[in-house]
Formats: sequence, C-alpha cells, structure tokens
Amino acid sequence: MAQHQFLITPGNWLGQGKIQLNMVSEELAFFTRWNVSTPDQDGKISCVQEIQVKGLSDIMSNQFAIYNLVHGEFTIDLENQALGKITGKGLINDKVIAWEFRIEDINFDGFEMYEKQDEKNYLMRAEYATSDQFRTLIQGRVWQQEETHS
Repeated sequence: MAQHQFLITPGNWLGQGKIQLNMVSEELAFFTRWNVSTPDQDGKISCVQEIQVKGLSDIMSNQFAIYNLVHGEFTIDLENQALGKITGKGLINDKVIAWEFRIEDINFDGFEMYEKQDEKNYLMRAEYATSDQFRTLIQGRVWQQEETHS
C-alpha cells in the first residue's frame, strides 16, 4: 500500500477551499491548518484541525484521533464543541483517505475524502448533514507545510 503523508506522518498541513451551506446562497472561503502528532505507543495518531471561515472571527477547532489502522480500515474519533465526541469509520488505499460518521442519536452524518495528487497535495471533499436539514458541502485542497529552518 502506498504510504500517505497526510494524517499518517507527523507535521503541519495547510488548506483552503469553499464551504457551501444550503441555507445560504453564497460560498464562503475557508482556510484550515492540520497539526498531526507522532503516533503514541498504541499507534493512535492525534490531529488538531483549525478552520477559519472568511468573514467569521471564530476559529473552529476539531480534535481527531485515528487508531485501529488495520487492512486499510481505521477508527476515527472527532471531538468539538458542537458535537461532543463521536466515532466513525475510515478507509485508506493508494489514492484516498476517507471517513464517515453516522450518529443516529443526534441525526448527524457526513463524510470527508482526501484524494492524493502527489506526496504533498490532496484534493478534499466533504459533506455533512444534520437533522434540521442543514447541509454543508466543502471542497478544497490541503498541502504539506514546508519546514522552515531558522
């Protein structure tokens, strides 16, 4: 299986793209930063994702944990202020890292997909829906932040 750098190798990733909410006609630009930590002794990888939507002052923060990475599948936890902590399933192959959440208790579901372009660049697409008919479509790209040596 081809090695992915994104989410598997410690480091920082930057991203940008557009968010479309079905309740709002305009597309919103966003910027994101991922900080991926070194796996712990059990192989669990912790990531912090910060999202800044243009025009909004708040920075949203998501904590991810990726673990049980076996035979191209993994478990993923997502924790943030809006949802609390939820668990989903992911898959990884040569071209794609993807995961989905289906949480019936709170009528929340969605997926994220990162498609490898080369070692340091991925196209991403995500869609999330909640019980109140809110749908969020996200499209963009992420790239590995270059190491700066001072």
